[in-house]
Amino acid sequence: MSKPSTLGGACIIASVCVGAGMLGLPSAGAGAWTLWSVVAISFTMIMMTLSGWLLLEALKHYEFKASFNTVTKDLLNNKLNVINNLSLYFVGGILLYAYISSSGMIFSDILGVTRELASVLFVAFCSAFVLHSTRAVDRISIVLILFMVISFVLGISGLASNISVPVLFEQAQGGTPYSAYALALLPVALTSFGYHHSVSTMRDYYQDEHQAKKAILGGTLIALTFYLGWVICIFGNVSREAFGPVVTAGGGVDVLMSALTSAIDSNSIQQALHVFSIAAIVSSFIGVGLGVFDYLADFFGFGDTKQGRLKTWGVTFLPPLVFSLVAPFGFVAAIGLAGAAATIWTCIIPAMLAKKLRQRQPEQEGFVVPGGNVTIYVVIAFGVLTAAFHLLAMANLLPIFKG
Repeated sequence: MSKPSTLGGACIIASVCVGAGMLGLPSAGAGAWTLWSVVAISFTMIMMTLSGWLLLEALKHYEFKASFNTVTKDLLNNKLNVINNLSLYFVGGILLYAYISSSGMIFSDILGVTRELASVLFVAFCSAFVLHSTRAVDRISIVLILFMVISFVLGISGLASNISVPVLFEQAQGGTPYSAYALALLPVALTSFGYHHSVSTMRDYYQDEHQAKKAILGGTLIALTFYLGWVICIFGNVSREAFGPVVTAGGGVDVLMSALTSAIDSNSIQQALHVFSIAAIVSSFIGVGLGVFDYLADFFGFGDTKQGRLKTWGVTFLPPLVFSLVAPFGFVAAIGLAGAAATIWTCIIPAMLAKKLRQRQPEQEGFVVPGGNVTIYVVIAFGVLTAAFHLLAMANLLPIFKG
């Protein structure tokens, strides 16, 4: 079998990221608006790429099938491992839950069936790729990213030609400065680059940390390119005040698409954006599902056999499906909630693992993240502050944009 391409892995990482970010960032960034949203998203991408590399470094002396659970249990104490396991499964589950809920609303109209049946059919079809193999996810991720690129370019070119510069660079006229809203954007931006449950999958897939590092960087750069183009084009077409109803309605994909539809007249642009939103949800669902699947297989000790993979499929996809059928809720609320917990296993724990490994093996052989301990402390600080900002926002102690 030929060695997997770096592009395939980058597409898996990008597909994990892009669904959450594309649908959550415009509403979450409406308060900060264009300039501060671009700054917050770009800085988050850098921090999250470094934290993924730190996790990759921590894994380097373990067997390739080892995941978060194995390395955390060995390098840190069992109490921290339990906290990490709970936060990882909570975030993975809540993201799958958000994607299933959104897909139910979208595909019920397309298929002419109930939302509940559409959600079941969506999970049955899309999770089959995860059940089959990482290679299958690689292949479908490339196809979905290609669909996203084509539909994104078609939709974005139409939006770009209609950008209003005064709307795009609107400035605060008294009241709260836009920069203050950027703090509450960070948890959603962090979740938008939350691919870390797939780091061990990439390492196992390539059997090489250095190629996995390139795939991670490629994936986060692809995601960043999508995000910046997307928010710039949306903020240039939909006024800041028009985001009030979108935010009030929970920032769901259907409400966001409705706001765009009222802002642009071209039916072809609307169709392209609709295809893009579908591809974004499908790709993210499959990408996140793969990471959670491999993590739970390691956690429960399920073998890589047909029976073992079926058991892993059940614990990965059935709980979020059931919850989405019983109580679907707003997309941005789910992403923001996940962002607070995600700081634990996307920033704090990876940095602690790398620090512990360096203390245990000071010779630092093999893959090492540049920057020394400064990188570790900066990533931990970013994670702690982002979690604090989310808690402060929940307590109404940070400015929250409501239109």
